[in-house]
Amino acid sequence: MNTIKIRDKIFEVFLEEKEILDRVRVLAKQIENDCRGKDLLFISILNGSYVFTADLLRNIDMNVRLSFMKLSSYEGIRSTGDVRRLIGLNDDLSNKSVIILEDIIDTGKTLDGIIEDLYDKGAREIRVAALLLKPDAYKGSHKIDYLGFEIPNDFVIGYGLDWDGFGRNLRAVYRIVDDQNKY
Repeated sequence: MNTIKIRDKIFEVFLEEKEILDRVRVLAKQIENDCRGKDLLFISILNGSYVFTADLLRNIDMNVRLSFMKLSSYEGIRSTGDVRRLIGLNDDLSNKSVIILEDIIDTGKTLDGIIEDLYDKGAREIRVAALLLKPDAYKGSHKIDYLGFEIPNDFVIGYGLDWDGFGRNLRAVYRIVDDQNKY
C-alpha cells in the first residue's frame, strides 16, 4: 500500500494520477459536446480546484474564458460550516453560460451559495463540474453536471486538495487512513 505522512496524519493513495487524468479528459469532451457555440465562462473555485482547472481546460478544444473565486470553509481537516469569500468575482455575467469548477463537493452549502450569487449577477445558465463528490454528505439542491468521481465521506488531499496548506502538490488523491476521522 502506498502511504505518506503529512505532519501527524497518515494518508493512502485513493485515486492514481492516470485514473484522474483519464477521467478529466472524458469530462472535457462532455463539456465540449454540450457547450460548443455558447458564450462560456469557467469559474474556478480556489484554492483546491487549480490543478483540476488547468488539466480540464488544457483538454477543451474551444474558446473559453476563465475567472476565479476564492472561498474558505475549512479549518484543519473539518468544515466550519461557515463559507467566507476571500476573493470575489468581477466579471460581467449578464446572459452568460457559466461552468463552476470545484475540486470537491461535500455538503453542497458552498455550491448553493455560489450558484445563487451567480444567478443574482445575471448568469443565464450555470453548470457544475467537480472532480470529487461525497454523496453521503451532499445536501445541496443543485445537480452536478460533470463529475469525476464519487467518494466516501473521508478526508482527502492531493491533486490540489490540502490539509492546512500541505499536500496540494501530490499527483494522486490520498485519503486519511484513520477511519475514526470520517467527515
